[in-house]
Amino acid sequence: MLYSESSLKYYTGQTDNLESRLYRHNSGLSISTKSGKPWKLIYHNQFSTRSEAMLIELKIKKRGAKRYLQDIGFF
Repeated sequence: MLYSESSLKYYTGQTDNLESRLYRHNSGLSISTKSGKPWKLIYHNQFSTRSEAMLIELKIKKRGAKRYLQDIGFF
């Protein structure tokens, strides 16, 4: 999960290469996050399968990133 202090927004996604994905977000190569640069990695988790990661991503997006982080005791 990424956070933008400039736009005060969260971004939730899944990838198999975290460093590369974060670079793409911060270099403006990703249209959905282009306006929030710089993005800061605030939370991540690893899963054994991509389908498991996608299910958690959907759960987070339905709940909302900030509420999900509150639910797991992040704040």
